Amino acid sequence: MTDTSTATGSTRPEASKQIGEPLISARGVEKFFGDFQALKNIDLDIHRGEVVALIGASGSGKSTVCRCLNRLETISAGEITIDGQRLPEEGKELTKLRSDVGMVFQAFNLFPHLKAIDNVTLGPRKVRGASKAEAEAQAMELLERVGLADKANALPTALSGGQQQRVAIARALAMRPKAMLFDEPTSALDPEVINEVLDVMTELAEQGMTMLVVTHEMGFARHVCDRVIYMDAGEIVEQGEPEEFFTAPRSERAKAFLGKILPH
Repeated sequence: MTDTSTATGSTRPEASKQIGEPLISARGVEKFFGDFQALKNIDLDIHRGEVVALIGASGSGKSTVCRCLNRLETISAGEITIDGQRLPEEGKELTKLRSDVGMVFQAFNLFPHLKAIDNVTLGPRKVRGASKAEAEAQAMELLERVGLADKANALPTALSGGQQQRVAIARALAMRPKAMLFDEPTSALDPEVINEVLDVMTELAEQGMTMLVVTHEMGFARHVCDRVIYMDAGEIVEQGEPEEFFTAPRSERAKAFLGKILPH
């Protein structure tokens, strides 16, 4: 686990941060896998321009929340809205709303037979109807933004894990999303390349991207995010500003969790 409080050298831009109305909302969301209840009555707002860290032990429901917000998992009860519109269960409207919320996965999920630039252009061409030239011009700008313009013609197998994840971020950004969901984006990476991904995410945060980040990187959560949400056993147990949460957690479950993961 990398403590990005020293690794990235970044802190939250308190003075200039503009946080608006809720962009993603969940009300009474529940999720069952067979008889197992993975999510219990989740109420959640992610405001426009806000960066939220979702933390908790493995199996607490964090990734399930993330996947439900993008309808990669159907919910068993409740309602999710994106920018005021109810998230439909299927069809073209779901595709449209889903494209407004970018997703970055733990395992990159790049198409292995496509070059980096083609991975980035595929969504805009297929979903947004962009021309090849338009999509490629945007892809090069985004690859430049994540520090990989020189790898545009490389296949994923020729890239390190950190480079693949940065291509995946560029791919998500290519859809011009209103918000980004990150599902443990650094947990599959070698320690020496974690910071190159966190640095890109920190820059996105500083530029005002709305983000929900499922993460074990407590330094990032503490110094880059605007709010921390702690989950346990499928429930939101506690949430608050990072400094308050990390220095004075209110619930016994949060105290026990932090006692296990933070240096003494």
